[in-house]
Amino acid sequence: QVQLVESGGGLVQAGGSLRLSCAASGRIVRVNAMGWYRQAPGKQRELVANIISGITSGSSTHYADSVKGRFTISRDNAKNTVYLQMSRLQPEDTAVYYCNADIRQTYDSNPYLYWGQGTQVTVSS
Repeated sequence: QVQLVESGGGLVQAGGSLRLSCAASGRIVRVNAMGWYRQAPGKQRELVANIISGITSGSSTHYADSVKGRFTISRDNAKNTVYLQMSRLQPEDTAVYYCNADIRQTYDSNPYLYWGQGTQVTVSS
C-alpha cells in the first residue's frame, strides 16, 4: 500500500519560517500531482499549493492567493517527496497542513488520491 508521511510542523512566531516535507512510500509506479492543503479550526480544508510534474520535462505550480509570494512548493521526484517552504508566516496561517498525492500503483490501474495524516502549524503573534 501507499503511505504519505508529513513532517516539519511546529510552533513559530509571526514572520518566521517553516519547511514541511511529505514523503510517499509503498508500491508506486508514478506520482502525478502533489499538493498541500490546510484546515483551520472551524473552517473548511483549503488548497494551499500544488505541483504537477510533466512526463517529459518541467513542472507547473499553483498557489492560493493568500500564500503567493510567501510559500514555495517543490518536489523531489526521485524521492517521491513534496516540500512546502513557508516564509513570513502569519497567525492566520495556523492550521493542520495535509499533503496529498495522485499516485498510480501499477501501469494498468487508475491513479488514486492519497492523503497524509496532517501536521500542525501554529503561528503566534
